[in-house]
Amino acid sequence: MTTSHAPNQTPAEAAAESPSTVAIEPAVGASNGESRTRPPTTNNHRDLREGEFWRRIPAYADIDRATFLDHRWQGRNVITKSTRLIEAVKDLAPANFVRDAEAGFQMAPMSVRVTPYLMSVIDWDHPYDDPVRTQFIPLASHRIPDHPNLTLDSLNEQGDSPVMGLVHRYPDKALFLALNTCPVYCRFCTRSYAVGLDTEDVDKLDLHADTSRWESDFAYIEAHPDLEDLVVSGGDVYNLPAKHIRALGLRLLSIPHVQRIRFATKGPAVLPQKILSDEAWFDAIVEVVETGRRMHKDVALHTHFNHPNEITWITRAAMNKLHERGVVIRNQSVLLRGVNDTVEAMRLLIKRLGSVNVHPYYVYVCDLVHGVEDMRTTLATALELEKQVRGLTAGFNTPTFVVDTLGGGGKRDAHSFEYYDQTTGVAVYRSPNVDPDRLFYYFDPVCQLAPDVQAKWQDPVEQKRMTFEARSRAQAGLASR
Repeated sequence: MTTSHAPNQTPAEAAAESPSTVAIEPAVGASNGESRTRPPTTNNHRDLREGEFWRRIPAYADIDRATFLDHRWQGRNVITKSTRLIEAVKDLAPANFVRDAEAGFQMAPMSVRVTPYLMSVIDWDHPYDDPVRTQFIPLASHRIPDHPNLTLDSLNEQGDSPVMGLVHRYPDKALFLALNTCPVYCRFCTRSYAVGLDTEDVDKLDLHADTSRWESDFAYIEAHPDLEDLVVSGGDVYNLPAKHIRALGLRLLSIPHVQRIRFATKGPAVLPQKILSDEAWFDAIVEVVETGRRMHKDVALHTHFNHPNEITWITRAAMNKLHERGVVIRNQSVLLRGVNDTVEAMRLLIKRLGSVNVHPYYVYVCDLVHGVEDMRTTLATALELEKQVRGLTAGFNTPTFVVDTLGGGGKRDAHSFEYYDQTTGVAVYRSPNVDPDRLFYYFDPVCQLAPDVQAKWQDPVEQKRMTFEARSRAQAGLASR
């Protein structure tokens, strides 16, 4: 059937006047055999920071390559106090920033611990805007009120722990919290109820590395044959000695129904020197991986890079060493305002990870965490970023953007909400494999909503009304299916 139109009309204009037809606009450059227009591409993801870049820091100016690559030297020189920070950067950082950081250390709900490696990749000429500084060094001037619906254990991990240190939320997977310390402490740590030292605001749950405590976790896993997948985390397995890595990994592999183990560590992003210089730890990880392979079980390393500036020639050397021994490395980023919430930063992060054989796996929308509301961004931002990075590279190197819902609903694809009101910032999700009868929530940061809506979030009655309305609309949508 041919649709006619006036001589001066385009087919699209004619279709607009005819409700019975649908015009499909041809792709740009698709006619006459022309190639379609594509976005410009660059290879800057391969341009890693080279050389002895740490020497720019006054405290490290005389540190030679062998010393800087020694994980023991890195551990002895971590920054945990504002006085050490001042000593390290001296006149490099602006005086107002130093005073701001001193006050921020006192207010921080999370312990501060920053390696010399991280200190050396921060742009100290512009520390307020630096994406690495933002993640690890708190500033009093950036502190804003927490979301009204914040709780210390916002994901209800303790409620889903049948024994201490083992979170069993999903049907065939559990989270094994082996310890409560890390090589560095992220300001936005979801597990701040247990990780790190006690602070003025938080008395931490004691989950220190204890092999006798682990026995109760092993017993629970053995008694539940549905558990096939174990994530070993904490804390951070980087802080486990080699003997514990080996003993824990081989013990879990010996359980017949355990098919997959993931060792979770931020170490490669913040202390790649350990992979290069701690041969005992490296050999223990490789032994568990190779033992699993012989048993036809999967063992992988899951790590946590958030910004492309964290990836240097030292990272590449460490990742190459793991890759040569067949260790699969996947990355789980957190979406953070001022760190990776732009298209440019996220695209570069994804491509740079792929260039060092780290597979981008997840990007988490930042959880509600005490004292870091300045770092959270909206669900809408995540949805747009996912759209912009999809198709940038191979699918297996393209991360899924997820929301870990409040109250223990677990991870949900960011797009899979039942209802999302961008005005009030309330999103409602279902999690059928966790609890098919409940609805779970995520809340955008109040500070990024319109002023009149921000005022409503200060009123407890309005808080309940906005949440109830979002829930009602989600339920109505479900009922209409």
